[in-house]
Amino acid sequence: MDTATAEWPDPRAPGGMRRTGRRAAAWASGLLLAAVSAVVGCRAADSDGITPVPQLLAFLPWLLAPTALGLLLALLARLRIGMVWGVVVLGAVAWYAEPYGRTSEPGGPPLAELRVMTSNVEFGRGTDSLIGAVRRQKPDILFVEECEHVCSRALRDAFGGSGGDYPYRQAVEGAGSDGSVIMSRFPLKAAAGVPGTMGMPGAVADVRGHDVRLQLAHPMPPLPGQLGVWRRELGELRDYAAAGDGSTVVAGDFNASQDHAAFRRILDTGLRDGARLAGDPRTPSWPARTTPTLGAQIDHVLVSEDFSANAAVFPRITGTDHRALVVDLTLHRLR
Repeated sequence: MDTATAEWPDPRAPGGMRRTGRRAAAWASGLLLAAVSAVVGCRAADSDGITPVPQLLAFLPWLLAPTALGLLLALLARLRIGMVWGVVVLGAVAWYAEPYGRTSEPGGPPLAELRVMTSNVEFGRGTDSLIGAVRRQKPDILFVEECEHVCSRALRDAFGGSGGDYPYRQAVEGAGSDGSVIMSRFPLKAAAGVPGTMGMPGAVADVRGHDVRLQLAHPMPPLPGQLGVWRRELGELRDYAAAGDGSTVVAGDFNASQDHAAFRRILDTGLRDGARLAGDPRTPSWPARTTPTLGAQIDHVLVSEDFSANAAVFPRITGTDHRALVVDLTLHRLR
């Protein structure tokens, strides 16, 4: 008898094929679970890690799918360690998919109501659609990112001027993604904006006799090779939030979700996510082509503790890869 044949069955035989299939399933399961474990490990360590972890963290809830597949493959491979590993990772992803941040109500009497809208119009391509959406949604304060020169003029022509719907504005004029605009029904005073690669103007709004600090957010995205810039600019927004002691609204395209440590540090200053307060903590806003089936919520309206949020909607704006975000807020007197 050929001993080699006895030790290494022909993989084409039924038993050999089953063993080969289980071996392949075991390898595939291990690779999937290892990849997800690396991302979840960074989330647990309150770190954004290195590429590709920050990019994958934006889609953390969706990692339930590859984790479940890895667990299924471990079952098919009869790999006990893989089964235990898969269950642990599945539980960790589900745990961290829960919304982050405080949701306590202000408690004091209401002082004013306002509607805030933010929209990234992708190099101005979504300007015409945004103008129509603004007329339908009728926000009191509008934040527009990637509003280059043509977009800025179009918004001024449509809404600006002393007789327009939004006579007050603060802007950083720029080409491409550099330009950004804040427009308001309420009077605005100029304020120093947060420094960044792309324009992030600031202002102070007089909302029915109450000063409200406004800051547009548009840090650099977490591109490979530019993670340092992304972290630094989110850190600048965090410093702005921490330095304020009054009513504050920070809105825009943060290029970060609640699963990014750099974004959670902004929430840890006391700001709260308006969409979460309104019951929409995980509604994706980007990329628009796949929302709401698949995506990440990277567009936010963050508010200080004297605001409550009553509703949030994510209108589709044609021509851009972001959905807009509209949040109805109530300003309260704190007790």
